[in-house]
This record gives sequence, structure tokens and C-alpha cells, in this order.
Amino acid sequence: MRRGVRLGVDVGKARVGVASCDPDGLLATPVETLPRAEALSSLVQLAQEREPLEIVVGLPIGLSGGHTASTDDAEQFARKLAELVAVPVRLIDERLSTVQAASGLRAAGRSAKNQREVIDQAAAVILLQHAVDSEKARGVPPGQLLVLKGNDA
Repeated sequence: MRRGVRLGVDVGKARVGVASCDPDGLLATPVETLPRAEALSSLVQLAQEREPLEIVVGLPIGLSGGHTASTDDAEQFARKLAELVAVPVRLIDERLSTVQAASGLRAAGRSAKNQREVIDQAAAVILLQHAVDSEKARGVPPGQLLVLKGNDA
């Protein structure tokens, strides 16, 4: 597995959850929940501060495997982010990560009302942990690398 800190991003319509992992990819942990309007600039700042190997953005593919409005939104967000940061951005299938996060938070005693502020962080943790575990198991970087015109990331 490639060594280095990674950032995980769960893109929502109102909020964006952010997670990070240690350089060895042992454990993904929540970082913060960002208002969607401020998310890109905040992520650029986080990338400068933490110097991640890459940023992993969750791609919410429909259960049938097809693209949805949320899929297109997350992909557009990831492309804008990739234009602003100096590190590679990868798209990772995150089907059911938010459902899994909500279930875990309910099991921990959080009501649906009290989940709003942390559910995006929890989903970001789940998708980032899945990404690093996948790379450890398969020996190849997870997901799809975004390659932008004029950028050989």
C-alpha cells in the first residue's frame, strides 16, 4: 500500500463531510462537516495543511448501478476540487455509506435529529476506510483517478 495521509469527502447537497486517515491507512477518523457553499475553499486549505497523498470523493451510484442526480453532483464537485488542489482526486463508489453511517449512529444512541451534523463525517469515514482497506487487499489504488485536461495527476 502507498504510504500517506488521505482525505475522504462525502458530498451532500447541504453539507460535505470530511475524514482523514493516518499515513499507514490504519484508521479513518472524522475531521469536520463543512457547509456546502464553503466546502471547496475549506478543502483546498485542508489539503495545504495536511498534504495528503490523495483525496477520495464518494460517488453515490444508484443501487442498480446507474448514475443519479447525486452522482452527477458529486462528480462535478470532485472535478472542481481536482482543479483547485495539487494532489490527485479519486472517485470511489460509496453506495449505502450514508445508510451505514446512519445505522451506526442510531446504534450509538443518536436520534435522527442529532445525526444531521455528523452523518456526513461518518459517511466520509466509512468511504475512506473502505478505500484504504481496498488498496491494502488488492494492492492497487482504489476507484477512478480524475485526470483533468492539462493535468497528468
